[in-house]
Amino acid sequence: MLQVVQAFDRAPITEIATDDAAALEAKLQAAERVFRNRDGWLKPHERMAILRRLAGLIAGKRDHLALQIAREGGKPLPDAIVEVTRAIDGVHNAADELRNLSGREIPMGLSPAAVDRWAFTTKEPIGIVAAISAFNHPLNLIVHQVAPAIATGCPVIIKPAGTTPLSCLDFVALVHEAGLPEAWCQSFVPETTELAEKLATDPRIGFLSFIGSAKVGWYLHSKLAHGARSALEHGGVAPAIVDKSANLEAIIEPMVKGGYYHAGQVCVSTQRIYVHDSIVNDFTERLVARVKKLRTGDPVLKDTEVGPLITPKEADRVASWIDEAVKGGAKLLTGGKRLSETTLEPTVLVDPSEEARISREEIFGPAVAIYRYRDLDDAIARANSLPVAFQASIFAQDIDIALRAANRLDASAVMINDPTTFRTDWMPFAGRRESGYATGGIPFTMRDMTQEKMILMRRS
Repeated sequence: MLQVVQAFDRAPITEIATDDAAALEAKLQAAERVFRNRDGWLKPHERMAILRRLAGLIAGKRDHLALQIAREGGKPLPDAIVEVTRAIDGVHNAADELRNLSGREIPMGLSPAAVDRWAFTTKEPIGIVAAISAFNHPLNLIVHQVAPAIATGCPVIIKPAGTTPLSCLDFVALVHEAGLPEAWCQSFVPETTELAEKLATDPRIGFLSFIGSAKVGWYLHSKLAHGARSALEHGGVAPAIVDKSANLEAIIEPMVKGGYYHAGQVCVSTQRIYVHDSIVNDFTERLVARVKKLRTGDPVLKDTEVGPLITPKEADRVASWIDEAVKGGAKLLTGGKRLSETTLEPTVLVDPSEEARISREEIFGPAVAIYRYRDLDDAIARANSLPVAFQASIFAQDIDIALRAANRLDASAVMINDPTTFRTDWMPFAGRRESGYATGGIPFTMRDMTQEKMILMRRS
């Protein structure tokens, strides 16, 4: 049995049964059985109808799901409500995208050998999807992994994070209620981590969707069966550059949201802030004043802005990184104190060493670091100096500065006057280099979960 607890105070919520090796084999066999039976594949209009019904069912449980996200995952309730709203829209997005998911004509007649022929491609599901998810968006990440599989006709087995399984289990139950036969979407709560690896690397798996640590993701990627595809979403150490032309009145709020949303437990959370020397004092004063006002506490309370870390162990780690930075010469302007077993004061550090962990590794906690710069290209070079690259920001009113930074920052997406955390569920979302592999976002995932087949006809 797996005990699920509240992230904030570790109070028990419930216990759920776990799956053993025999259960995993049964799930894989069920998924393979329905995928091999082409006559039983659901038509696109049937899959669209199921997704539409699913969106309505999620909407009907909006309050329950939001509260559950706050309890098991620690996300403040207002943000949890937004997550459910996004999940509903994401399911609709998957249904809508089926109108655009199509093959193309391959030109013939371009050589004598190709005369009197017509060729075109169609899209087919790639196979069984193994989806391994993360805790920080326990419903919406599931949607991003499962809804594209449903839309494209891939059987999917979804493993939620062990700390936040309830949102996933509720979602899968709603999928079945919406009319999708059980074998096409199954949850998997393994009793051991070895079984999770067995799922991901089984030769019957056609596609691995993994959201989590780079160490685990790249390891699983190296073990995939030949021919299997994967999409890996890891973390970054997201940089934001603040030019001297930035509107300080307008940027503090988005900067705070970027750094402290979900207590910094976001793969594109703003962590390194490079501020022009001429405005660094003014910017820092304004940022610290706002951070000091952030309300940290129980995420189920409507006025909480920063909730807990997912486990006490994570709180220990983040606190140790802050202490290390201070001992290495960083100035602690606010925060750094432990408020409870799982909560930390939102923290602002100034000029930590480039060797400090907060300067080079993803802290995944409520802390940002400010560094001063004089030359834009130097700030860009420092922002680009790590082996991870995901999303980045440039705050500037000078369009030349904004576009120069956007063009030169090593990132899959650069936000101009928006935080590094900005995302819509239909836009491409991808880590570069060590930060990930392939492209997320519902339409892009749907393309990855399909493969093209060319059909050629010759006039007889």
